[in-house]
Amino acid sequence: MQKIHPMNIINESRFHSFHMILVFWLFVIIAFDGYDVVIYGAVVPSLIQEWGISGVTAGAIGSYTVIGTATGAVVFGILSDKIGRKKIIIFTTFLFSFFTFISGFADGPVLFTIFRVIAGIGLGGVMPNVIALATEFSPKRIRTAIVSFIFCGYSVGAMAAALTGRSLITTVGWESVFWLAGIPILFIPFLIKSLPESIDFLLQKGKLEETRKTLGRIDSHLNQSSEVQFVKPAVREAGSPVVKLFGDKRGISTLMFWISCFSAFVLIYSMNTWLPSLMMEVGYDLSSSLALTAVTQLGAIVGTIIFGPIVDKIGFKKVLVPLFFSGAIALSLIGFSKNIFIVIALLSVVGAASVGLQNLSNAFVSQYYPGNMRSTAIGSTMAFGRLGGIVAPIFVGILLSLSLAPQYNFAAIASAAVLGGVAILFVQDKYAYFNENELELQGKVVSNPKGEVIVVE
Repeated sequence: MQKIHPMNIINESRFHSFHMILVFWLFVIIAFDGYDVVIYGAVVPSLIQEWGISGVTAGAIGSYTVIGTATGAVVFGILSDKIGRKKIIIFTTFLFSFFTFISGFADGPVLFTIFRVIAGIGLGGVMPNVIALATEFSPKRIRTAIVSFIFCGYSVGAMAAALTGRSLITTVGWESVFWLAGIPILFIPFLIKSLPESIDFLLQKGKLEETRKTLGRIDSHLNQSSEVQFVKPAVREAGSPVVKLFGDKRGISTLMFWISCFSAFVLIYSMNTWLPSLMMEVGYDLSSSLALTAVTQLGAIVGTIIFGPIVDKIGFKKVLVPLFFSGAIALSLIGFSKNIFIVIALLSVVGAASVGLQNLSNAFVSQYYPGNMRSTAIGSTMAFGRLGGIVAPIFVGILLSLSLAPQYNFAAIASAAVLGGVAILFVQDKYAYFNENELELQGKVVSNPKGEVIVVE
């Protein structure tokens, strides 16, 4: 009987309709994730005025929401390895969509904060599982490009939040931008039908027929052969999934990924929550400030599309380190310029060096660790990163309360990019776990170009 390692089938597959459908729905989910995160920054000035809260309180509400996302990233990252990534993606999509939707009906800061924290749990849980599922099913030669492209959806959603906020807040009211966030609930039946379950999870649970059907959507020849046996991944050892991230000499790299993600989220949440207010400090009105928020997200999209394929050719570190440092320089210069075209160019670089960089970094983490701990690795990294999201809104709120010159505010935020660049420098590539070297089997795997394997006990 022919034995086949499923990852060989996926690695060597061509990009066809199965991948297109998967990328489309994951892109949509991440787009609404980005929309939900950014709309708070768009409505902060309105909430301060309507509810009479201070800037520090508004920043604290943003930080409480991020506590929810950090919790969701850890809990659902670990749970997905136990109950399946598809189930987690569907549940967390409903969670963040529904509670963001009803946030638009809150009549005060307390109820609003509760809804936003619960929505944050869903937001934090969906992202690591989307990354893991996209990584698992993408052909190896374009894996980074696909994962990075999916996360362009975050910037598309963020741009939509900025632009809809610009038009709706002044005409309909701030509540309306939250109501739009309920749209993904309508997509749940399509997600149930279209999303595949993790092959690694199916094999661990002994669901061989479902494994065959799923892989048959990638390689139709599997549907025509009855003499096929799939090589099962190694049985997972008992113990804390997070502790295992520090095994096999990956401890330093794990810490560096966490610090890098922390730095990126300081940049992202500082921009998402406070960029309109920061630009108003420079002298722009609310409408123009929201438009500049959209410019930042456009820079993230362009940066991701440009640098994703480059990463596949020259490696992650050669792209991420210069990108971090470029972001630090660009952010420091914003407060010194009144020229709108220069500001647009600088904000585009900041977008590429924050959201765009994190899109690429997600792909880095997802490929650095074995498949059976991928969701845990991404979830724990993003959970630690979310601490930066917790710190950033409060930190910038305090900066604004000190009435410093705008250039000092931007320079303080830029220091996070320097820290992130240094952290990536210390990631140890030699201990990375790549799919072509997978030894998740009971023995040693020797593969041939057709994807057949021999297991040597």
